[in-house]
Amino acid sequence: MKKFLRKYGVLCALLTISLTAFGRAGYIKAKAILAQYLLDDAWQQTLADGQQHKPWDWADTFPVAKLTVPSQNIEQLVLSGASGRNLAFGPGHLLSSSLPDQPGHTILGGHRDTHFEFLQYLKAGEQISIQDKHGVSHQYIVTQIEIHNIETDQIQDRGVNQLTLVTCYPFNTLEVGGPLRYLVHAEKV
Repeated sequence: MKKFLRKYGVLCALLTISLTAFGRAGYIKAKAILAQYLLDDAWQQTLADGQQHKPWDWADTFPVAKLTVPSQNIEQLVLSGASGRNLAFGPGHLLSSSLPDQPGHTILGGHRDTHFEFLQYLKAGEQISIQDKHGVSHQYIVTQIEIHNIETDQIQDRGVNQLTLVTCYPFNTLEVGGPLRYLVHAEKV
């Protein structure tokens, strides 16, 4: 009996751990997808009146832009701020960078396993569009893709009319965070 319990007890423990891990991963993906629907309502209100609208009552952020990548069939709302809390719901705008309707370098961050997973498939020459809160679309062309080590490298200010999309690297790894970042640079057309 002890042998039976030991054998199946270990199997049950492993099964429970596996289901918990897959459940958490599914929860993160589901939360990211659902949030985009709630953010869309707030974005439509912003486009209508030009004011900031929270997607839910307790939110400490709001949508500031809409990111579109036609070649990847991507449409995502971008949040103000790129904290881990915000990135759970969508890509975030680094507050120290310019907004798309301002001259300068715009930097957007996102998680590699949810909203910015598509970055691994982008190629130089592809188009990116960012709609600002006034409803104006700003067109960019991908010019360069690179990998940076945040422990030794800094993201350089690329000047006026530049966009950089940033996510953790490598894609499809079990390691959380890590020092490498995948950067997609684009220039306003």
